[in-house]
Amino acid sequence: MEGIQSMDRRYECFSHPLIASAIDRVPMKMGGSALGGDWEFAPHSNDVRTVVLVGRTGNGKSSTGNSILGTDAFKSDLSLGGVTTTCELRSTHLDENGLTLNVIDTPGLFDSSIELELIGKEILNCISMAKDGIHAVLVVLSLKNRYTSEEVSVIKSLANFFGDKISDYMIVIFTGGDYLRNRTLDDFLTCCPDQLKETLSKCGNRCVLFDNWTNDASKKSKQLNELLSLVDVVMYNNGGKLYTDELFAQMKKDLLAAEANTSVGCTKQDISEFKEQLKTMNEMVESKLRENMYKLEKQLAEEQVARLKLEAAANDAQKQADEKVRKLIEDLDKAKKETDEQNNDAQKQADEKIRKLIEDLEKARKETDELKGRWGCYIM
Repeated sequence: MEGIQSMDRRYECFSHPLIASAIDRVPMKMGGSALGGDWEFAPHSNDVRTVVLVGRTGNGKSSTGNSILGTDAFKSDLSLGGVTTTCELRSTHLDENGLTLNVIDTPGLFDSSIELELIGKEILNCISMAKDGIHAVLVVLSLKNRYTSEEVSVIKSLANFFGDKISDYMIVIFTGGDYLRNRTLDDFLTCCPDQLKETLSKCGNRCVLFDNWTNDASKKSKQLNELLSLVDVVMYNNGGKLYTDELFAQMKKDLLAAEANTSVGCTKQDISEFKEQLKTMNEMVESKLRENMYKLEKQLAEEQVARLKLEAAANDAQKQADEKVRKLIEDLDKAKKETDEQNNDAQKQADEKIRKLIEDLEKARKETDELKGRWGCYIM
């Protein structure tokens, strides 16, 4: 931060149009810009809300952004144009409450297929778009997709890049409201995985259900109002302070202080020195980014090793379980065979007894008939 603070004495010339233009371009050099056309970032005020959509590809980030804005502003994963490949900012004005809503859609930054260098550039791009700061970070999860360790890594990665404080600004949006049908979100959460419960706990249990495909206007309005209420809760809990990266926050603070003095002109030397200072600032930000990417790479490597160990242990346990089941089946077959053999022997003995009884009965009948014949002769 010393490099930035040392720039204070140079700021009396920042009101010059050339310098102001250079300042505006600084973040764009870091990450590129997706701004274009008539989309503009609204000036900061109490009537503005800026939110960022994050999550894995396929969870419905862009569709959720469209639901929030009330228009097809972003290319969704079902559109013919493909999915989001870079950070994009779109805005809308809500007549019913007078709010200007800025929505920043991000690509699947924390998908396993995304390179860390691209992640870093797009995060800087995202920060550059949220010039006045971020009111809330919307973590988009889908009820239709199983909550996996990759989903958990999104939260960890956010903390790695933005700092632990970012969890104070997070709200979870569950997409796939149509999937629940007659059930409520609370019904779903009562039996959700422990990892998901832990994620919600980190977010202060702030969550809302979205159905991005409903045509019911009242339902659309209700889910948007629920989200905006949670954004207000985030603002209240953070004392009205927006989330900003500390380097960019310090730069903005210094720039605002410099703009107060407009009486001093700029010389070519001032401009040259200022460009050098911008370069220094850029290097500081890139250094921080490299450090964060290294931490993330290390974390991912450690998680991969741990996952492999768990998989190996699980495989061993599965083999033992399979062997136990096989042995039980063998014992069961053996017992059944022995029982069948015993039953066969018992059946043979029973059959023999019955056969003997039948023979004795026939013999007795025969003897009775013979006796009757003899006594009949005497009677005659």
